[in-house]
Amino acid sequence: MTHDWLLVETLGSEPAVVAQGPRTKNVIPISAFLRRNPHLMAIQSAIGETVRGGDGLSSITPKNDRVIRTEVVKMTDGLIHGVHLWIGPPDLEAPERPIPGPLIWDLTSGIATDTRESLRNSGWDPEKTPTHGRAFADDLPRRDLNPSEAKVLSMAIRPEVGTTFSSTWDISDFNGEPITIGFVSRVVQETQDDGSERLICRAMNWRSVREDGAAPHDHLAQRILNSLSRPGVYRCLVDLQHWTLLKWLDDPAPFFDWRASMTGDRAVHPADRHQMTRMAKEFVPTGTASGVLRMLANGGGWAPVHVMVNRVELDTDVYAGMATLRVPTEAEITAAGFDDVDDAPR
Repeated sequence: MTHDWLLVETLGSEPAVVAQGPRTKNVIPISAFLRRNPHLMAIQSAIGETVRGGDGLSSITPKNDRVIRTEVVKMTDGLIHGVHLWIGPPDLEAPERPIPGPLIWDLTSGIATDTRESLRNSGWDPEKTPTHGRAFADDLPRRDLNPSEAKVLSMAIRPEVGTTFSSTWDISDFNGEPITIGFVSRVVQETQDDGSERLICRAMNWRSVREDGAAPHDHLAQRILNSLSRPGVYRCLVDLQHWTLLKWLDDPAPFFDWRASMTGDRAVHPADRHQMTRMAKEFVPTGTASGVLRMLANGGGWAPVHVMVNRVELDTDVYAGMATLRVPTEAEITAAGFDDVDDAPR
């Protein structure tokens, strides 16, 4: 065993290794990862004691030949997502620790809750980016497509309790500099204060590295996506059940308040429900629908938006909608029969 920090996810039935130093590992049970390590029992005990106590610790193995150090990775609600673990000789200093960041995705509302650490690891400016009430779409890279990203989107659309996923993505930070992030996520069902049950995706991320032997990316899909972009037209992926915005395929649309309208019901003018009903009926047999809807406007009121939705298959029998958004023409607004764009409260 090398003397790197091991990041261990602790939300499952057995602690699982998800990173060794900065290198991502595929959720390997620690008993399998350290099966030949003579200190396995002491390490398992240290992890369990850390989770129960809620704080890091330093202990010595029974033969006094190894030191075990742990640090907790704790979400802002107090739940521990993982334990950072280091084991080495007593006379050896632990290397600098890559700081993991815990985060939460509420799979029902489409709202993400980050920590300053997870924002920093994701390439956001933690001094200027809010940690609470962020859109799910804010936590996925915009425009760029990453390997296995369809798996993350499919997990958001059809979540199953206990599902885990880990990967390494290359993205750009808020300064435009390329970075590599690793992450792991797990779907859990949690009871809320009002007694209701919600599906939550609890995750951790960290600054990672691309393995030397990693397969080169196939950029064909990205090139096709870029070639179909048009000025003034903004594409995104949405959950067809809740109309939750999942990912922007272009830069976010600037002409309505998409963050304040996390789901379709809250986004649309009350008088336009019949338009949504018509579009839903039209969508079922054809996989496509279009219309003009009044959406929450920046700064208050309502803004008319032309919406076209096409069904796309992300994974086997898992479908999302690709919504194409633009400012409607005067003729389209007239045809929609709006008496007053701002005639209803926000």
